[in-house]
Amino acid sequence: QVKLVESGGGLAQPGGSLRLSCVASGSIIHITEVKWFRQAPGKERELVARLRGGISSEYSPSVKGRFVISGQNASRTVHLQMGSLKPEDTAVYFCNVAGWSSGWNSFDTWGQGMQVIVSS
Repeated sequence: QVKLVESGGGLAQPGGSLRLSCVASGSIIHITEVKWFRQAPGKERELVARLRGGISSEYSPSVKGRFVISGQNASRTVHLQMGSLKPEDTAVYFCNVAGWSSGWNSFDTWGQGMQVIVSS
């Protein structure tokens, strides 16, 4: 069973930065894709950033140029570096990791979510 543990959320000032981390554990053979989502109060969950194959990254227009997603297969760690934060970035952030586990079973696992608040 693959599990994710997230860290790094909290309070930041507008214009500031935060670095979110997500560590995967379990019998993982290979991670194929990682994503970060967020959900603000009263809004639907939205895809913020995705990283495929450790190389190809995509970003929501609302965060492009401000956020950077990165991941290391060897350490089973995913990061979301958030910069130039705005109050509208306030949300609960979730990491999502997909890949192959022991026995070549596919997995698609979510983190527990963590609060990010951007406020002065």
